[in-house]
Amino acid sequence: MGMFDSLNISASGLTSQRLRMDVIADNIANATTTRTSEGGPYIRKRVVMAPINGRTFWQSPLVPYGIRKGMGQGVRVTSVEKDKNPVRLVYDPQHPDAIKTGPKMGYVEMPNVNVVTEMTDLISASRAYEANVAIINGSKQMFNKALEIGRST
Repeated sequence: MGMFDSLNISASGLTSQRLRMDVIADNIANATTTRTSEGGPYIRKRVVMAPINGRTFWQSPLVPYGIRKGMGQGVRVTSVEKDKNPVRLVYDPQHPDAIKTGPKMGYVEMPNVNVVTEMTDLISASRAYEANVAIINGSKQMFNKALEIGRST
């Protein structure tokens, strides 16, 4: 592991968690949006992340999922997907987007965004962001101590 690998790994975490917080904020902002440019209500989005590693896995019958050799290289966002959960139906026949005919007449299709879930995810992303910042600060302190040791000799 090189000297700056910890900074690169933490930077990838910071970038990924920042995007996650942006997507969560977008979900919360559109929690009551019943009409979008694509038509229909806003559909919740979620960030999918995967580890960055070019390492191989060692597998055996005793360890079927394998043991990764070496250190990780961080995390990356693989995609931002739309949530597949169904939209909520709320009865409000006076709403301009209420369904006009059929068995769902008078109901409005509302976004599948649960604000409590979004706030929980936001706290989780915020804590992960703070942890990466702490790692960067710790790395900087170690680099400074190493420089001090080098100066004193």
